[in-house]
Amino acid sequence: MSEHHAVIAWARESADFTYDSYNRTHEMRFKDGAIVIPASAAPAFKGNADRVDPEEAFVASLSSCHMLTFLAICARKRLTVESYDDAAVGHLEKGGKTKLWIARVTLHPRVRFAPGTTVDAETLARIHHQSHEECFIANSVNTEITVEPRN
Repeated sequence: MSEHHAVIAWARESADFTYDSYNRTHEMRFKDGAIVIPASAAPAFKGNADRVDPEEAFVASLSSCHMLTFLAICARKRLTVESYDDAAVGHLEKGGKTKLWIARVTLHPRVRFAPGTTVDAETLARIHHQSHEECFIANSVNTEITVEPRN
């Protein structure tokens, strides 16, 4: 149905190339280079804490997809949303054969509806459930994803 492109660009900055010495800094480029995100490995893997790491980008991708799906569902139901924010958390864990993976992501969305828009807790839970079921990114991964709305 559609294609989505990203360019990852890295160049060695160190004199030698050992596990302890090579740089992890790189760029994630989108839209033919019009959008550039400074990236690195996570600090636990000798990366730069001032840059986005792949694990953070993965968690943000899941959160963003859930939000966009949620907004689309609300719009179709004529439920006007004023604001939406999420404090998503991903958990890197050891899986089978000690391989690391993002095993769990918990979304903590806070939704503010427009004055005059009434949504009870049960309806809100149903919309979040449907959002999870329809999220393209959630449908593409094995990570356990839970939604714990905040007030």
